[in-house]
Amino acid sequence: MNSREDQLKAFDRLLTIMDELRERCPWDKKQTMETLRHLTIEETYELGDAILENDLQEVKKELGDLLLHIVFYAKIGSETKDFDMADVANDICEKLISRHPHIYGDVIVADEEEVKQNWENLKLKEGKKSVLEGVPASLPALVKANRIQDKVAGVGFDWEEPQQVFEKLKEELQELQHEVNEGNKATIEAEFGDVLFSMINYARFLKVDPENALERTNKKFIKRFQYLEGKAKEMGKSMKDMTLAEMDVYWEEAKSL
Repeated sequence: MNSREDQLKAFDRLLTIMDELRERCPWDKKQTMETLRHLTIEETYELGDAILENDLQEVKKELGDLLLHIVFYAKIGSETKDFDMADVANDICEKLISRHPHIYGDVIVADEEEVKQNWENLKLKEGKKSVLEGVPASLPALVKANRIQDKVAGVGFDWEEPQQVFEKLKEELQELQHEVNEGNKATIEAEFGDVLFSMINYARFLKVDPENALERTNKKFIKRFQYLEGKAKEMGKSMKDMTLAEMDVYWEEAKSL
C-alpha cells in the first residue's frame, strides 16, 4: 500500500487539479453547491451499490468520485471565504477528538454501546436540543427510521431484549389486521407504518441493516424475474400469456441458480 507521504501527495494533486478545473473548465466553473447536490446523492448511492456487491474496484472508483465532490464543495467554500479544505479536515479532527474521550481523555468504556451513548450525550452537551437533530429530514423513510431508533437507543431509550421487540411486532401486526378487517384506509396506513417501524427496530436488535437487507432482496427479485422474462422470450411467449403455474416453474429454477 501507499505510504503516508504518497497519500498526501495524491491528495495535494487532487486539490491542484480542482483549482485548475475551477479556473479553466467551462462546466466546472459554473457549478454551485446546489447544482452539485443531486450529483453527490447519486454518487453516494452508487458507492452503496458497489459495497453491497462487494466490488472493491468499484468501491475504490466511487470513493474517488465522492472525494472529488468533497474537494469541490471545499473549493467553492474557499472562493466565498467561508471555509476551505483545511477547515473541513480540522473541524472533523476536532470533533473526533472531542467525541472520543475514551481515546483522547480519561474516560473508560466497556464496549461499543457505551461509546455510542457517550457520543449522543456529548452532542447534547455541545448545545443540541435533541438527539434527533442529527437525523436529516430528507433521508428515505426506512433509513430515517433506523437512524431515529439508533439515536434514541444511544441515550438509553430502548428495549432490553430482542424478544420484547418481536412481541411488539406481533402486537402491531394484530392491530394492522384489525384495521384491515374494519376497512379504514387512514388507520390501515397508520398501523402499517407502525409495523414497518417495529420491523426496522427488530432488525436493529438482530444486527441487520434493514436498508441493506431490503436492497439485497430487491436485487435477488430482479435477477429471478429477469430469468423468468428470458425463459418466456425463449418460448416466444408474452408473460401475460403464461399461467402462474408456468411462471412458478421458472421462478423455482431461478431460485436454484
